[in-house]
Amino acid sequence: MRTSLTLLHSFVFVALMASSCSNKETAQEDPSQNPAPTGPNNCTPLETRTANAPDQKPAFAGQTRACGITTSAKLNVTVLARGLEKPWAVEPLPDGSLLVTEKPGRLLIVSSTGDKGQPITGLPAVDARGQGGLLDVALSPNFASDRTIFWSFSEPRTGGNGTSVARGVLSADRRSLEQVRVIFRALPTYNGTLHYGSRLAFGPDNMLYVTLGERSDLEIRPQAQQMNSHMGKIVRITTDGAPAPGNPFTGQAGTLPEIWSVGHRNVQAAAFDPAGKLWVVEMGPRGGDELNLIEKGKNYGWPLVTYGVEYSGSPVPNSVTAKEGFEQPVYYWDPVIAPSGAQFYTGTAFPEWQGNLFVGGMKDQRLVRLKIENGKVTGEEHLLKERGQRIRDVRQGPDGALYIVTDQSNGELWKITPQQ
Repeated sequence: MRTSLTLLHSFVFVALMASSCSNKETAQEDPSQNPAPTGPNNCTPLETRTANAPDQKPAFAGQTRACGITTSAKLNVTVLARGLEKPWAVEPLPDGSLLVTEKPGRLLIVSSTGDKGQPITGLPAVDARGQGGLLDVALSPNFASDRTIFWSFSEPRTGGNGTSVARGVLSADRRSLEQVRVIFRALPTYNGTLHYGSRLAFGPDNMLYVTLGERSDLEIRPQAQQMNSHMGKIVRITTDGAPAPGNPFTGQAGTLPEIWSVGHRNVQAAAFDPAGKLWVVEMGPRGGDELNLIEKGKNYGWPLVTYGVEYSGSPVPNSVTAKEGFEQPVYYWDPVIAPSGAQFYTGTAFPEWQGNLFVGGMKDQRLVRLKIENGKVTGEEHLLKERGQRIRDVRQGPDGALYIVTDQSNGELWKITPQQ
């Protein structure tokens, strides 16, 4: 897709105006209120605000504005730690302590009682401008025996930066990383500060799935549809960084063998469900955040097929909401939630949450709970709104509690349990 120089200049102006302290996905909006419509299931949808793209229509009933649902259990929120600088990810360890990444480039361990350790040494440098920095962290499937962790980060490179994945062995005293090496670099390198994607998720096949943003700008955005680029893709690699066996495009000329799926914008939320299926929650433009069930080799449309509009309010150039050969989202939000972090609940602390998907919401500062039945969203709940903090990541601990980090300069780590 090609665009005129005038349109490019307009986009750059809008991007500069929208960035500042908040990234574009999380710019606050104040849409007007409308009377609550009746949804397809004869209920009042949880979302009743005016859509950013009111002329766009869902492809099927229940694709947006699901029925509101309510958790019966009362929640207890324990603030385990304060003073975290822009935490991006939380990863529970087997002993109940938690790994936390901070965007400026620090990785630390917080004990189960909230004691913050010193930053772990041995990490490579990060480019922490804009949306970049030290991003996700994940334990090796064999962490109990190999003490290996994986992390994603925006790596400074000649000519710009890019999303990279590294691995290292946590020392016995948990103060440093050893045998550190970068195992994957998203290409091409680009001189920008937006849309790194960067969630890591190990599948039941023990392969590492990495979500990669398309870097936002109009000049590089079309690469989300180009098979010789990692931009706007989900890749599937081995723990050594090689293309995983069985990838859908292996051996195809002009195609990167790591690619698992195509046509993504900026995925910062990814989780496997109890049946082993990969779901991602993708930041859309203004309107059109998407919940997608990821299937091998499928194309999810961006920037050709999308719900929502540009931040300027103009249509996404040359786009439609549905087109043959492109996957529809299982669900979408308009207005957006700015999703980051995802977890399917499998614990016993909250029996009514079994199988539900939890998603961090940054723009409206809440934790989103989705009830999914037969591949469709049948209920939505917004939790923790009263705390007024941008939820960046949510993970389940071995104790069945949910652990959350908030995207603030003075960020917090929360533990969510039922009230006794």
